[in-house]
Amino acid sequence: MSAEWPPTEPREVEVTAGDARLVVDLRGGGLRSLTVADRGVLDGYPPGAVPAGRRGGLLFPWPNRLRDGRWTWRGRQLQLDVASPSSPTAAHGLVSWQPFAVLAQRADAVTVGTTVEPRPGYPFRLAVAVDAELSPDRLTVTVRARNAGDQAAPLGAGMHPYLAVGARQDGDVGAAELHLPARTELVVDGGLPTGERRPFDGAVGRIGDRALDTPLTDLERDADGWARVRLRGPAGGLELAVDRAWPWLQAYTGDTLPEGQRRRSVAVEPMTCPPNALADGVDLVVLEPGDEWSGTWTLTWER
Repeated sequence: MSAEWPPTEPREVEVTAGDARLVVDLRGGGLRSLTVADRGVLDGYPPGAVPAGRRGGLLFPWPNRLRDGRWTWRGRQLQLDVASPSSPTAAHGLVSWQPFAVLAQRADAVTVGTTVEPRPGYPFRLAVAVDAELSPDRLTVTVRARNAGDQAAPLGAGMHPYLAVGARQDGDVGAAELHLPARTELVVDGGLPTGERRPFDGAVGRIGDRALDTPLTDLERDADGWARVRLRGPAGGLELAVDRAWPWLQAYTGDTLPEGQRRRSVAVEPMTCPPNALADGVDLVVLEPGDEWSGTWTLTWER
């Protein structure tokens, strides 16, 4: 037998359209970088880096946090691994560090995917794929899930893009202007629901010193059924739009990120469900064996 080793270089795939360039990380299936000419549209990370704050990541089979990693499904008590004793939550799913395969590719589009195998705490088998299609002024992302097991599977999905505003230093996000199309805020403590909801005014305007790490719902949708987030900074305007498969958004101004990354961009996370949804049963997607789900979001930029 030869003494072979597996590949150790970072694995990623690139698509282009005009001067727009998207890089998808095949470790986790997330969006590592999106640039247009010399402008960063997403606030990404270097190849092979461990991105702080799940930057660009796919959040599957649940987004956000689960209190103590504990939940119950149809009478069965389940326990997921938690981040640490000081932060006893199971966060952002199971695929962040999992290898993804390229399923289809052309110059301006790519599909990547992986299989979530059953494990303690999440005994379900799911296939998940991310379709990313690029044009010179738009990125279209569709997340798809299929129950590949033999029992009904509850799940949530999300993605974690950080929208760049042209920041040069920590705190520069304060100069940007933001509109969030939501009427209701889920009140959280330590990222977990308190049980309270309250009205939310999405006309944020200039961000200034305002800190956001806020789950939002009751989204205001246009006649086409899509809800649109608008962000404008020194680099120009961005619009992130979500279809009806995403009833939740989370807005995060990066206040707890490491120095050198703090308050430089706004994470706007399309989500199917709020924090702690596996335990609380709020807005879960439940797929019977063989059933599928999909949700699409887009990001456009001013030329």
